[in-house]
Amino acid sequence: MWPSTTSWLPFLYPPPGSAYVAAMSAVSLVSMANAGLAELRGEHMAYSKFWHVVAGGGNNNKRGGGGGGTGALLMRSRDGMLLAYAPALLAAAASFAVPGAVEGARAQLLSAALAAHFLKRVLEVLFVHRYSGSMPLGTAATISCSYLLSTATMIYAQHLSHDLPDPAVDMLYPGVLVFAVGLAGNFYHHYLLSRLRARTGDGGGDDKGYKIPRGGLFGLVTCPHYLFEILAFFGFAMIAQTLYALAVATGTAAYLAGRSCATRRWYQSKFQEFPARIKALLPYVL
Repeated sequence: MWPSTTSWLPFLYPPPGSAYVAAMSAVSLVSMANAGLAELRGEHMAYSKFWHVVAGGGNNNKRGGGGGGTGALLMRSRDGMLLAYAPALLAAAASFAVPGAVEGARAQLLSAALAAHFLKRVLEVLFVHRYSGSMPLGTAATISCSYLLSTATMIYAQHLSHDLPDPAVDMLYPGVLVFAVGLAGNFYHHYLLSRLRARTGDGGGDDKGYKIPRGGLFGLVTCPHYLFEILAFFGFAMIAQTLYALAVATGTAAYLAGRSCATRRWYQSKFQEFPARIKALLPYVL
């Protein structure tokens, strides 16, 4: 017998009887939170500006950020990011073709939101972002597997919840709105970053190609694109209202908070004129 909404969280479906989903909820939350703490310790996932830090021996990280150590097999950054995002896009789109996998408006909106998120990512890689240098194949594969697994499991958890009692608090359509705001805000700040690189050049693969970002919320926080990405993931959680989706959103927030703090610290180390008033992720707070 499923727990009633009075004995369970009123904004979540009762947990389904799936050991896999329960285990993945815990693993996703703990692993992402640990990755965020690793970023704070200087053990960076080796992509974007931190690939240069890891490759140059700028920290004592022995795990190499998922394959970023000396001798790692490299690929072009653009190809690596395509590898990171394309499988999750294919999984979300393919879920509509699997009989019985996407049942009801909530499941359809969740799969559509996941597909839209990763389609945006792929289109940004192809047409918006400006890349220089390389990234380790191991890093791209790690990110790809993480996104693919979380996307497939989120859809599966939603499928298992189809016949469960509905949550007492319906957050479906507010979740769509939060997701849309997160998607739009993330794209806008990615666009600002791409315009910055267009004005300064691709950087030739070194730190000199980076400038202090301007415009949007960059005057308040170092990583507004991460802030809006967190909003998008909590939009997923509000649409799904499953424990697994909430665990993924919370873990993502923990990781990106750590990455944001590390990014702010990196800017402070590179630019003496970096404004002290600019926070890492949350305006005036963090």
